[in-house]
Amino acid sequence: MREQESATVRTPAPATQVTTAASARAHARAVVHSRWDPATRPAREEDVIDLLLVVSELVSNALRHGGGLAGFEAAPVAGGVRVAVRDHSDALPVAAFGPGSPPVTHRAGGYGWPLVVRLARDIDIEKRSAGGKTISVFLPVREAGRPL
Repeated sequence: MREQESATVRTPAPATQVTTAASARAHARAVVHSRWDPATRPAREEDVIDLLLVVSELVSNALRHGGGLAGFEAAPVAGGVRVAVRDHSDALPVAAFGPGSPPVTHRAGGYGWPLVVRLARDIDIEKRSAGGKTISVFLPVREAGRPL
């Protein structure tokens, strides 16, 4: 049993400097591959897509509305990945068209936060004492072939 357990241990995701939504997605995908081996125990692709969408939205919002990206973390945890995005703004995200609801009519923007609310779990927004905020979310990631 011990040999089998040690065979599933993966090395940590490579350190990646995150400065863009694309680099954040690459880092998040590396975190998934560090926990769910694509060759022997792949993650459900639907879960990975949800993770990458949320990562893109949070990082894009930090860059566009949060005064810039102050930090990004993604770590595998039991049942999924925890993501934390820090920015320089004290302004809290507001759903442009209601809490967690997408826009009723097509307008530029307004889809990001409702998408995060719909896909992520355990959303936490913490104002930082030095200014800015950290948005932390949990995204479930299951092994491929496992039931929903």
